[in-house]
Amino acid sequence: MRAALADGLDRIHDAGPAVVAVDLILPEPGNADDQLEGAFARTRNLVLPSDIRPEAGGWEDPIERFRRHAAAVGEVHADLDKYDAVSRDLPLEKVAGHDRRWALALEAFRLKTGAQIVETPEDLMVGTVVIPSRTDMENERVMRIRYAPLGLIPIVSIFDLDSDPSLAARFAGKVVFAGLTAQTAVRDRWMTPYSNGVIMPGIEMNANAYETIARGMFLVDAPLVDVVGCCFGLAILAGLAYAFTPGWIANVLTLLVLAASQLLPAVAFRDSVVWQWLPGTLAVVFATASAAAWRHLLVRRELVQAENETTRYRQTMQFVTHEMRTPLTAIQGSSELISRYGSMPEAKRKQMAEVINSESKRLARMIETFLSVERLSAGQMEMKRERFSLDDIVERCAGRARPLAENKQIEIESSDIPATELTGDQELMEYAIYNLLTNAVKYSPSHTRVTVYAEDDSGDRVRLSIQDQGMGMDEKETARIFERFYRTKRAEQSGEMGTGIGLSIVAQIVTEHGGTIEVDSEPGKGSKFTLTLRRAS
Repeated sequence: MRAALADGLDRIHDAGPAVVAVDLILPEPGNADDQLEGAFARTRNLVLPSDIRPEAGGWEDPIERFRRHAAAVGEVHADLDKYDAVSRDLPLEKVAGHDRRWALALEAFRLKTGAQIVETPEDLMVGTVVIPSRTDMENERVMRIRYAPLGLIPIVSIFDLDSDPSLAARFAGKVVFAGLTAQTAVRDRWMTPYSNGVIMPGIEMNANAYETIARGMFLVDAPLVDVVGCCFGLAILAGLAYAFTPGWIANVLTLLVLAASQLLPAVAFRDSVVWQWLPGTLAVVFATASAAAWRHLLVRRELVQAENETTRYRQTMQFVTHEMRTPLTAIQGSSELISRYGSMPEAKRKQMAEVINSESKRLARMIETFLSVERLSAGQMEMKRERFSLDDIVERCAGRARPLAENKQIEIESSDIPATELTGDQELMEYAIYNLLTNAVKYSPSHTRVTVYAEDDSGDRVRLSIQDQGMGMDEKETARIFERFYRTKRAEQSGEMGTGIGLSIVAQIVTEHGGTIEVDSEPGKGSKFTLTLRRAS
């Protein structure tokens, strides 16, 4: 090997290469040392290699008789990617002990240009060439190698020079890298991003590093601001695809955005910018997953809203059927009596007409009350803000409920109701109190009493209680009594007609007025409903 190297250097000597960088350390004496030393002595701008001893520390250098003829000694240490053992970077400097050395390719370029290496925190400058050299985890300067396409860097073997001495002319004024390329030199073979399974000799890696510096084709990281901005833009595009396009069109557009995130690193590499593949891909994937989940939840919410509207419509029909049966029955019965008995006394006819008129008005009020409750529940209407007296409403509701109570011989007692003024919708509040009174009468046995009374709760609130001596409820039933369509077993067995809607409407009316409703009940001992209402300010 030493004799062959000496022969090759002698053959290209007359052509006048600018720099010769040898990638053979030769740390021990050997055969043909005299011949090789003579060739080194005749070589101008000779750069010899060195490497860090992995165990003993310090530098592994050429023997002194070779080293004294070198214009520079450069390091040839190779750093491999820890994830895939591929050589992408070149350490421009290495430190062993207190001795720092520049890379072989960098020393060759320095001798070629005749300039000095100037350091800054961000880069190195050799003459007019600025080398971006980022700092790695070990605080060493690292440069990415821009590997040249195959065939761009000429390779001439010593065998070819022996066969055709005219090939030496190709080395005139060139930077020459000399070293082993035989596949049997397994210690100096490395994987590169373009290997495709074929390992590259270390001498070719050094030559590619030199070409990267000499051509100024440096690979730099994409600015963080640009990467973040681009990822944000890709994520927005993926989100907009699901926000404004339906079905399969959104999926196709999202795939196009994902394809763009895959093409972006390749496009950036054409401009010598290293754009990480993972951030853009993750941004699109996460944005797509989030947008798809959002669309799923949105569609589900719309479906739930549609189901709620359907349920509300059914509830409306059931309420109308239940609540309006009584006045319609009275109107129908009175009208039949008038039409059937033509000779009915005038007084009786007038009484029937008054019944029809009053029940018609009652029916109209009932419809208006229910529609108001429904509009309030749907957020389509603001509640009235009028002042009204609590004792007046209680008295009117008790007066309307007394005929029903007298039929069952039930006494309605209302006492000590203060002339407290409330603010809200008088008709809705009257409906709520009347519903509680009629429920108390319906589910109480004969010869009992329904009591209505009020007491101060605090400075701005009053508590109105309606207490009966009816069938009562247990704890499980009181916990669900304000649910729509819920009826207790005792209520269903009592034979009284009902749909379980009334109390849910009462609770909603009280809540809309800023109040609360509570129930205290025990089976066989009756129930007490208490409304806590806010006084008018």
